[in-house]
Amino acid sequence: MIDALGEPQSVLVLGGSSEIALATVQALPRARMRRVVLAGRPSSALDDAAAELGNVGIPTVEVVEFDATATDNHGAFIDEVFDNGDIDIVILAFGVLGDQMEVEADPSQAVHIATVNYTGAVSVGLHVARRLRAQGHGHLVVISSVAGDRARRANYVYGSTKAGLDAFAQGLGDALVGSGASVLVVRPGMVRTRMSAGLPEAPMTTDPDVVGKTIVHALRKGKHTVYAPGPLRFLMTAVKSVPRPVFRKLPQ
Repeated sequence: MIDALGEPQSVLVLGGSSEIALATVQALPRARMRRVVLAGRPSSALDDAAAELGNVGIPTVEVVEFDATATDNHGAFIDEVFDNGDIDIVILAFGVLGDQMEVEADPSQAVHIATVNYTGAVSVGLHVARRLRAQGHGHLVVISSVAGDRARRANYVYGSTKAGLDAFAQGLGDALVGSGASVLVVRPGMVRTRMSAGLPEAPMTTDPDVVGKTIVHALRKGKHTVYAPGPLRFLMTAVKSVPRPVFRKLPQ
């Protein structure tokens, strides 16, 4: 359980190889950290993430298989993780970007993106909320994106999944009010990760460690929504106010 100083003992990362999630775990206080569960599809990146956390002194780092698309298994999976001990923080960090032009040529790719980014997140998110409510404490951190604030021609399929995820997470947070559990919605801009490698950088592009520190600060302050980096919220307020005919002409 998170103590009076806000120090967690256990973290579950859904999307265990996520660089943002890994940076967040490392930004958390580690004096009482005893257990981190990295859940994801088997990969060298997942194994490397576990090794990295072990090297910084976290006593127990577990690697477990998790498939966002296998929604029929989500309930049993979450129960197994929580039955082995309360989880203080759950970070929902999985997702796929896809290539917009390829998606338009092959709609099955759009279905896959929607299934992973939205359907899978809704499924596992509800099961996490069920267990957080039952234990009476804990935080669910949902990694959304500014791409969901306003759809762009260049990635509107991805953006639409993040818009849906963002709305879901906000509603889930409202549903948990009074339970002792909470939801933090995180809206990063472009972050230098494997997902964005090779893409031109957008304004206020940042690094995973900046996002991780922003998340930890928001958890300490009890916030329900945060942009990363923080000033990005002002930029997105301006972007959302641009008339649609003008917005279409802006660089995408």
